[in-house]
Amino acid sequence: MTYLENIIAEFHKSKQLADSAIRQVSEEDLFAIISPESNSIAIIMKHLAGNMISRWTDFLTTDGEKPNRNRGSEFVIEKSDTKTRLLEFWEAGWKCLFDALSPLTTDDLDKTVFIRGESHTVMQAINRQLSHYSYHVGQIVFLARYCAGADWQTLSIPRGKSVQFNQAMKKGEMKSEK
Repeated sequence: MTYLENIIAEFHKSKQLADSAIRQVSEEDLFAIISPESNSIAIIMKHLAGNMISRWTDFLTTDGEKPNRNRGSEFVIEKSDTKTRLLEFWEAGWKCLFDALSPLTTDDLDKTVFIRGESHTVMQAINRQLSHYSYHVGQIVFLARYCAGADWQTLSIPRGKSVQFNQAMKKGEMKSEK
């Protein structure tokens, strides 16, 4: 698997993890803030989608921080921010990312792109975004798990089941994605 194939697969895993967590919460819990200084799942989704649209639109030719992006507004929930609208924005962000990554070739990896005027190789910029998105996906999973409580359906190896999972892996019964 090439770097690009691998990185696209990793972004898909991050999206799948977040989507699986988001499906486990109610609309009310999507907007719940567990402490005054924390963000809700909805705010994190809004921030990630805004970041993706800014970073990945015209990825190779324009600065990743677009002049029309209002980052501050990504951390404010408006009346128009319904679950349906957030999910549409979320999907648009991921689509923008995958549409930008799909046509890249190995020759593109050493090209220079800019984020807030700072130069990065394409590979550095991609890695930066994967790290950023993984950080926030972890927050989404934590908050969803907190909100779901006893109804939470694990997204990884269940507690106390590592031995069984490893045995199944050795027998070829499972695919490691955890």
